[in-house]
Amino acid sequence: MTVRRIMGTEIEYGISVPGQPGANPMVTSSQIVNAYAARPELSKGGRARWDYEEETPLRDARGFTYTGALYDPAENLADEDSGLANVILTNGARLYVDHAHPEYSTPEVTNPREIVLFDKAGEMTMAEAALRAAHTPGIGPINLYKNNTDNKGASYGAHENFLMSRQTPFADIVAHFTPFLVTRQIFCGAGRIGIGQDASEHRFQISQRADFFEVEVGLETTLKRPIINTRDEPHADAERYRRLHVIIGDANLAEHATFLKVGTASIVLSMIESGAFDGTLGIAEPVAELRAVSHDPTLRHKIELRNGKRLTAIELQQSILEQAEAYCGADADPDTREVLDLWAYVLDALARDPMELADMLDWPAKLSLLDRYRERENLGWGAAKLQAIDLQYHDVRPEKGLYHRLVARGKMKRLLTDTEIIDAMTEPPSDTRAFFRGRCLARYPSEVVAASWDSVIFDVGADSLVRVPMMEPEKGTKAHVGELFERCEAAKDLLDIITAD
Repeated sequence: MTVRRIMGTEIEYGISVPGQPGANPMVTSSQIVNAYAARPELSKGGRARWDYEEETPLRDARGFTYTGALYDPAENLADEDSGLANVILTNGARLYVDHAHPEYSTPEVTNPREIVLFDKAGEMTMAEAALRAAHTPGIGPINLYKNNTDNKGASYGAHENFLMSRQTPFADIVAHFTPFLVTRQIFCGAGRIGIGQDASEHRFQISQRADFFEVEVGLETTLKRPIINTRDEPHADAERYRRLHVIIGDANLAEHATFLKVGTASIVLSMIESGAFDGTLGIAEPVAELRAVSHDPTLRHKIELRNGKRLTAIELQQSILEQAEAYCGADADPDTREVLDLWAYVLDALARDPMELADMLDWPAKLSLLDRYRERENLGWGAAKLQAIDLQYHDVRPEKGLYHRLVARGKMKRLLTDTEIIDAMTEPPSDTRAFFRGRCLARYPSEVVAASWDSVIFDVGADSLVRVPMMEPEKGTKAHVGELFERCEAAKDLLDIITAD
């Protein structure tokens, strides 16, 4: 058994212009993306556009396709024709404007540690983009935050994507993944001051996103958000794969929180694919319990299950972990064992005192900071200063963000080094098709006219454009094509080889 599978994250960043509360967020988001696009490796040659041809955002995993105006990718996704910014990076990632936010989508990777690596590369990318924008004539400072709400009623996403078997009944995913998602916030919540979408009640809660989910299952991502999203857009061979689009989760800064978030999810999905769950953990009212768990940082709230039992979120997660340990057994590979061991360690520490994890997880780290300020200055939860500290925790600037200052002082444990993350800003993962995408953009920037997750389109002066499909995410890797890039000086040479009969 392995935790490894094709996975990725998509993070929308909060954005503000100091002194200009009425600044147009779509314009400022475009300025951020275009500023980063001025990097030398991205500005040489042409700029490849994003290819929307294979996108199917209206296809539902429950077996039907919506029609009408529920979702229009031409309106909601960034595209050069609409004047918004869209950059495909040499590490295989995508940086673009989605709605009114700059968004970074990691390249496809195969394991939780690389999710952390490329998610962190996204943070550094955004920090550099803001710095470049500030030095661009006519723009000035723009602040970016890796958070999920403006505390005025708006929320923006931190999504995960997991490729899984098409043979798995979607009803099984709903039944067994829902209890996990409702309760995993106890180790991957980012923390927030305010209860309710508009933060009208001044208290601390575990998750930034919990109050913004309204239904258990659905296709929407911005209104009536569901715990289980049904978008069926695999970006791969649709007969073999389903891409589970997970929209319920916070944007994490703490590396261990991100690692656990995706690592535990991957294990649970493997168990669902194998039919390993016993079906005893179904939650009676998932949406209500999602919020109730988030609203109780003491972690004492009892969740009512469909069978009448009542468990805390810790107890429910421990039950999932016990089943996972039995499922993985002695066959767990080192990557899987690392996730299982950290999962057990964190749940044990949370049961003792969540503040034991203030050096490892976001919400305890933030709560610890806020409590110190409250005690020192005798502040209530509604104090403006505490609201400012809450937001400053998420600032992507290393010299300003409170998370980054904790790291600089050795107060937060890490999995990675800055050198690894800087390299990942430009170098793609070696073991997925992102390697082919990234290397094509780096080696042949003027000949790549468009790309998507599952294809690269070239213009090499032939009668028509040449599309190279990449429907298998684990092909196009360094092992498969790395040597070709070493010996093919021009894109035409590469295409002659890979398109030969």
